[in-house]
Amino acid sequence: MTALELAPDLEAPTTGRLQLALNVDDLDAAIEFYSRMFGVGPTKVKDGYANFAIAAPPLKLVLFSGAGEPGTLNHLGVEVGSADLVSAAEARLTADGLETTGVAETGCCFAAKTETWLEAPDGQRWEWYVKEGDLAGFASDEATDASSGCCG
Repeated sequence: MTALELAPDLEAPTTGRLQLALNVDDLDAAIEFYSRMFGVGPTKVKDGYANFAIAAPPLKLVLFSGAGEPGTLNHLGVEVGSADLVSAAEARLTADGLETTGVAETGCCFAAKTETWLEAPDGQRWEWYVKEGDLAGFASDEATDASSGCCG
């Protein structure tokens, strides 16, 4: 799919749909990245604007206190149901030329996870993961710490 190939517009589900709006530096690079990452192109592209209607995955909201400048983005993520789905996403992302951290079993953000990370053109960090279990404390795996991946 090319960045300018528009995806069909999806109706909002009856339960509603959350919107995440990001400021980007290079619209064309962002359209290309997100089209490849989610496997669907934008539904609308205008001067300085692109709109994606992504049917899946649903959004999960995570709040951190004291982890950075209030009101800023910490990271973004796609939670899936199994480690196999993380591996499948990793294979698709890398096959499409996106650089990832590779799939790893980690302890991060009060959870045991299988995850991979990638970075958007403007530096937003994306985590593709499955939560395998809860951890008693806030964990930050050295291999995926704040500088290279984990949400810490």
